[in-house]
Amino acid sequence: MLDVKWIRDNPEAFDEGLARRGLSPLSARIQEIDARRRALQTEMQDLQARRNEASKQIGKIKSQGGDASAIMEEVAAFKGKLAEAEEAEKAAAAEIDVLLMALPNIPADDVPAGKDETENVEIRTWGTPRAFDFDPKEHDALGTGLGLMDFETAAGLSGARFVVLKGKLARLERALAQFMLDLHTGEHGYTEMNTPVLVRDEPLYGTGQLPKFAEDLFRTEDGRWLIPTAEVTLTNTVADQILTEDTLPIRMTAFTLCFRSEAGAAGKDTRGMIRQHQFEKVELVSIAHPDHSDAEHERMTQCAEEVLKRLNLPYRVVALCTGDMGFSARKTYDIEVWLPGQGRYREISSCSNTGDFQARRMKARFRPEGEKGTRFVHTLNGSALAVGRCMVAVLENYQQADGSIVVPEALRPYMGGVEVIAADV
Repeated sequence: MLDVKWIRDNPEAFDEGLARRGLSPLSARIQEIDARRRALQTEMQDLQARRNEASKQIGKIKSQGGDASAIMEEVAAFKGKLAEAEEAEKAAAAEIDVLLMALPNIPADDVPAGKDETENVEIRTWGTPRAFDFDPKEHDALGTGLGLMDFETAAGLSGARFVVLKGKLARLERALAQFMLDLHTGEHGYTEMNTPVLVRDEPLYGTGQLPKFAEDLFRTEDGRWLIPTAEVTLTNTVADQILTEDTLPIRMTAFTLCFRSEAGAAGKDTRGMIRQHQFEKVELVSIAHPDHSDAEHERMTQCAEEVLKRLNLPYRVVALCTGDMGFSARKTYDIEVWLPGQGRYREISSCSNTGDFQARRMKARFRPEGEKGTRFVHTLNGSALAVGRCMVAVLENYQQADGSIVVPEALRPYMGGVEVIAADV
């Protein structure tokens, strides 16, 4: 959520930020409602002061045996006026909250301008795509050819955009998750967490999925939601808290099931495992000091990149433009892995700095050392990595002409020493 005071003090910068997001200016409307709210607050303070003073006069008059009925009627009138002002102030505050809850974060100054993903900016590449002496297949053809990836059974169980993995491919997906967790906890300083996949409304409001993106989520009959990412639960572990400065940064990682309805993805990636309703991710979340969040963003992105380096999977890092950036982000790097079956790079991770946008929604603050006041923390999140997409990349990059898959060396300890995944004959 954006800061009303900042909007009041920087209306032109606010409208310019909205324009970079492709939105119309709103500073005048927000300032008008805010001015009305603040005027009502002043009126409430004046009424309360006059009421208190009148109450003192009543006591004084009664102690002297006088008639205080006229002043008592005046106090009763103050009470009614105060209630009306309080109701009007609450309505104005709610009106501002509704507006702000629907507004995305303002992009950082160095975010490239652009309308969609075609205008994202490549930052760096790593690795050289493998030269095949045969036509490389896509992952779904490889998996079904091995007899270890079953979309038909999954469709019978759950419908489209699900998969059943068997045998060594099921183990490969588990191996990838374990490898990522061990890397991030053992070498990158993240604390492993195990969090719920069902949440109430408040955590999703806190991280920005609600109210705007309800249609992209799955909801249970008792009113809870299936998480679209562990960003929701990890980030909200500091909701409504005042942290001490010396605890920052807090770095957390979790391996969870994730669920997305893909309501806005009709017709996209209908085959295979790229875009599914249920998938697995290893998520990274940092709760950072505002002065250090930009550096933490770079660090987090490098931690995610390291997974692909250890697996020897070529990739590139792109800075998302204003038109492609997520709702809560002020700056985002996407990591895109090379998929030879498709002959192009595909997103495997997004690492975002949200600044204090989520922290304001969650009321997550810290107290700087030696100061009485508090400041909002900055929150960051990143996939490190999307496990299913990482398996897709392993299958396509490590395929052999006979359809078998070489297991990357980094994963062999997690695969019981298996070096090649081949069809059972």
